[in-house]
Amino acid sequence: MRSHPIGAVCKRLLDVAGALLCLAVLWPLMAVVAVTIRMTMGRPILFCQMRPGLNGRPFTLFKFRTMVEGPPSEADPFTDAARLTHIGRALRRLSLDELPQLWNVLKGEMSLVGPRPLLMEYLNYYTAEQAKRHHMKPGITGLAQVKGRNAITWKEKFEWDVSYVNHWNFWLDLHILMSTVVNVFRREGISQQGHATVEKFGAERR
Repeated sequence: MRSHPIGAVCKRLLDVAGALLCLAVLWPLMAVVAVTIRMTMGRPILFCQMRPGLNGRPFTLFKFRTMVEGPPSEADPFTDAARLTHIGRALRRLSLDELPQLWNVLKGEMSLVGPRPLLMEYLNYYTAEQAKRHHMKPGITGLAQVKGRNAITWKEKFEWDVSYVNHWNFWLDLHILMSTVVNVFRREGISQQGHATVEKFGAERR
């Protein structure tokens, strides 16, 4: 990513203004979601997990919880598909589980738009080219999400992520945000075929 001081300031202003506007408009919906999770799944309401941020620095990501907890057994492993509840599926289908990340945006740990923050364990498996996705803050949505979300391969996701980093501009962010709204209503690419969400990175190469 080339240095764009003014662009970086505009991106941060868009992040703060967009996150505050979303929270102001959506807080009643978020309250309903929180109460629903509490009544159907109990505590905790939020799912918190360490994820790599800008330059790979870890931060705590927040999401609404969509799965019940339970230990795996040798006979019947408690997979993500088994732990995902009906309420959880609905939240993911509408992308409502991502809303608590608006707080991550306000804290400056995430951006509205950027490569999605993946698992910490993936850091050791990226190629030098793929690792460029960490040259910008992770986002709630990104170029890979509007190009197919979980329906595309890991290779394609990383290519879109790096393309975003290499060609970022303010108007690209606006385009991705508008495309994200359309995709949420279309409910496309929510999960990879045969998986509750997506196959773990590296599994497709085994």
